[in-house]
Amino acid sequence: MIGEMLERRYRVDAPIARGGMSTVYRGLDTRLDRPVAIKVMDPQFAADPAFLTRFEFEARAVARLKHPALVAVYDQGSDRGHAFLVMELVDGGTLRELLRERGPMPPHAVAAVIGPVLDALAVAHRGGLVHRDVKPENILISDSGEVKIADFGLVRAAAAATTTSNSVILGTAAYLSPEQVTSGVADPRSDVYSTGVLMFELLTGTTPFTGDTSLSIAYQRIHDDVPPPSSRIAGVPAQFDRLVAQATHREPAHRFADAGEMAAALRIVCEQLELPPYRVPAPRRSAQHQSANPAPQPTPAPRPTQNPDHAATTAFVPGAAAAPTTVTLHSAPPANDGIQHTRAVTAQTVRPSVADEDPADDTADQVDDPNAHFADARRRSRRTALVWLLVVALLALALGVGGWWMGSGRFTAVPQIGGLSKDAALTALHDANLSPEIRGEYSDSQAVDIVVGTDPAAGSRVTRGSSVALVTSLGRPTVPPAGGSVNDTKSQLTARTLVPVDGGETFSSKVPIGGVAALEPAPGTAVPVGSSVKVVTSKGSPPVDVPDVKGMSENAARAALDKVGITVSETRTVFDEKVEGGKIIGTDPAVGSSVSAGTSVVLLVSNSVKVPNLLGRTVSSAREELTRIGLELTVRQLTQNDGSLIVSQSDKNDLVAKGSNVTVVAIP
Repeated sequence: MIGEMLERRYRVDAPIARGGMSTVYRGLDTRLDRPVAIKVMDPQFAADPAFLTRFEFEARAVARLKHPALVAVYDQGSDRGHAFLVMELVDGGTLRELLRERGPMPPHAVAAVIGPVLDALAVAHRGGLVHRDVKPENILISDSGEVKIADFGLVRAAAAATTTSNSVILGTAAYLSPEQVTSGVADPRSDVYSTGVLMFELLTGTTPFTGDTSLSIAYQRIHDDVPPPSSRIAGVPAQFDRLVAQATHREPAHRFADAGEMAAALRIVCEQLELPPYRVPAPRRSAQHQSANPAPQPTPAPRPTQNPDHAATTAFVPGAAAAPTTVTLHSAPPANDGIQHTRAVTAQTVRPSVADEDPADDTADQVDDPNAHFADARRRSRRTALVWLLVVALLALALGVGGWWMGSGRFTAVPQIGGLSKDAALTALHDANLSPEIRGEYSDSQAVDIVVGTDPAAGSRVTRGSSVALVTSLGRPTVPPAGGSVNDTKSQLTARTLVPVDGGETFSSKVPIGGVAALEPAPGTAVPVGSSVKVVTSKGSPPVDVPDVKGMSENAARAALDKVGITVSETRTVFDEKVEGGKIIGTDPAVGSSVSAGTSVVLLVSNSVKVPNLLGRTVSSAREELTRIGLELTVRQLTQNDGSLIVSQSDKNDLVAKGSNVTVVAIP
């Protein structure tokens, strides 16, 4: 597609990357004269109406998102069977290319990458979007150190295509969450899982699961937990192990609720470890850099042209003693060979011969004019004066510019940008020669991403090029999830401007003693800035009495115990002549014992056997029946004959232990 024009506007220049669903090209928006990145989808998707409908919907949704760490979407369309997306061109490379060049990252570098990724995902999650394919290939690092995430919604668009089989797992196997593998369903917690796997890879240099096929890699996470990064590489702080463990929990309910919550936890860890700020370097040998600097093509040397109509004429200067001067005169226009020639028109100039000049004339003039040396001295003096005047003027100009720069020229005022959108505020700061830094702040009155103010404040006098914090609204804070330790929960509340207060204790069969059992208001509730939140701690499982399950079947007994919060650890068979085989005799601990909810008990199951009525049956039939149910047969008869009929038996319809002996009398 190199050189093609899409919709008579976007020119395709050079390939950057190729994936399973699309190819990314460097291009040019010829209408705005702006470099862009053009993602052209695979023809199998472009021909699918369902995909095109979802593709257009996702493009609109992503284009509404605004965040410095999100790759901006400019346009989307379809031209001659090519569905394409026009995006911001990020000069730099991918996180995958950076990992290949540098290997594992230290914690402060990992935080510098994951922080912007989580902030961008948080904006998308608040807007109702899920990425579904967080991986190093979709994270871009610009030459200026910016971290951006791309490819929102493409997996969801591909899932809508009728060309995609329902049995295909969409996404990258190494980063899929367990629920994406089992059911194909994804929500913000799925992006949190993928980000946790990404953090593991940045810390260790490898993904947590490996295998021969993508399916084997994907299905490992259903049964196995992601190991701590410190088990693969030494020096990883325990706080990062805990972050990865919570983000990659196999049960979605135990993960961070969304990227915003994980970002808040990451900031707390960075403060605890006092991690220094870090500017992420762009990969040097990236595909994007190579597409921007294609190999130069050799230029063919111009071919010499000969034309019989071009004649060389030798012209002699009258009186000249030197060799003749050759002048080429064109009598016909040059051939149209594609080369623009310069046409020269020459004419002969008659010069006086050396013999006609009097070599004594100059000497005579100098001798005849006694003031000639005074004129030469005056001319030299004037030149010297002009040089000195020029030097003085340049010095005065330099001193004036330097004084202006040191006095007021190097300073500028922070513009008034309160209430503007983030993009407009960034433009205003760039126009004022200032370097903006994004900083979020919770607000009750301002919508998300609206600029609240700056630090220093508007109107402050600062040096040009200095950093100014752009304070944007994060909206109202939300109550974090419960279930962790009290200190961690209080730290999360404080980071969200909320005030933790003691909410007492309550029984909980899921949270250990001393852990946070509940929060009031409930987790996820949006509350005003500075609100108080009650922290209710767990005092363990509530006490319950072991119910009477005697005579029940095993399934019925398990259901009765589970109803009061008691689990069954094992079953044990015991003989009881009053309880039928397979029925419950009792429990250990015994019925009526007081235990804590969540405690395990042993079910005692009867293994008694009911003796059948053998009267009137043959000896062979009776022996076969008793052997089948685990009993022994003793026959009293005059002669050994398996065809004899049984006329009496020792036990009938009684419950006996397996292996017991039943005595019968048979005749003849």
